[in-house]
Order: sequence, then structure tokens, then C-alpha cells
Amino acid sequence: MYETMEALQASCAGCTRCRLCEGRTNLVFGVGDPKADLLFVGEGPGYQEDVQGEPFVGPSGQLLDKLLAAIDLDRQNGVYIANIVKCRPPQNRDPQPDEQDICLTWLREQVRVLRPKIIVCLGRIAAQKLIDPEFRVTKEHGQFVERKGVWMMGTFHPAALLRNPAQKPDAFDDFLALRDKLQELGL
Repeated sequence: MYETMEALQASCAGCTRCRLCEGRTNLVFGVGDPKADLLFVGEGPGYQEDVQGEPFVGPSGQLLDKLLAAIDLDRQNGVYIANIVKCRPPQNRDPQPDEQDICLTWLREQVRVLRPKIIVCLGRIAAQKLIDPEFRVTKEHGQFVERKGVWMMGTFHPAALLRNPAQKPDAFDDFLALRDKLQELGL
């Protein structure tokens, strides 16, 4: 059991439990406020994230930052950002189910240490892993469900929004719903 995010990250840095560690440049553990009530979870790091060791730093991260700013949030205050897997899958492929399962133990510990009130899943993989294996982003985005006292919502992954800009208005509505949920909970 880890008491701080720093201790957890230090332990995770030496992880060799799955094959993804073989190709990593940097562990991409997470970034943000270690006392945040709001946790964003993506699927896994891409090239820029692997180089810099921080989640969502490329073009999709810039879009995420804009969406956060639109509801008066930023990644350093009240927000923590992590991924299902902490090492970049080769050629940015989807993390395989066994890789997700192995790495999920690290995310569970992040959740335990952080104790967020809300978790927002960015994209299909995170939502299927954390909310419902049958989750469909295009149909269920923006809908909150409560699991063990934590509110959870799935929305579009910022990289998907860059590929399909027609979905941006729906994603923006999801962030407005998030703002409303934060206000409702007094956060």
C-alpha cells in the first residue's frame, strides 16, 4: 500500500510486468494535482507522451487543455490525468487486454491514493475498462453513473476528436455536463 502518489510512481517506474516496458522511453505515470477530486483516464501514452513522460502533451493534450479551460479547469489545479497503461504501445496501437489488466493494478492504486469524486474516461478503451465492457462512446458519452461512491462518465478521446471534428460539439457538451456535476457535488 502506497501513501503518496510519489511513492507509487517510484515503484511503478521499475515495472516490467508486461511487454510494453520493453519499448518505453519514459514511464507515463500521470500528472496534475495529487489532491484532485477529478481524475481523467485515457487509454495509453503516444509518441510525445513517451518522449516527455507526461500524459496528453501532444495535439490531443492541447485539445484537452482547451476543453478544461472552457469549464475553468486546468491540469495543475483540481485535476489529475492518467492512463490505463503507463507505457506506450508500439505504433500507438490499442493496448491489448492483457496489458490493460496488468497495468490496471497501478491505476487502481492511483485511484486509492487520490480518492477522486469523479472519473472521466477519455475514449472507448478507458470507458470499457472502467465503466462497462459494452460501453459505446457515441451512444453513452456524457452520461454519469455512480460506482462505489465515485461518479464516472465516458467521453470522446481528444485524439478521436482531432480525427473527427464533427464530434467536438458533443464532447463540449460532455464537459459542460462535467462542470454541472462538479457544481452539484460542491467541488
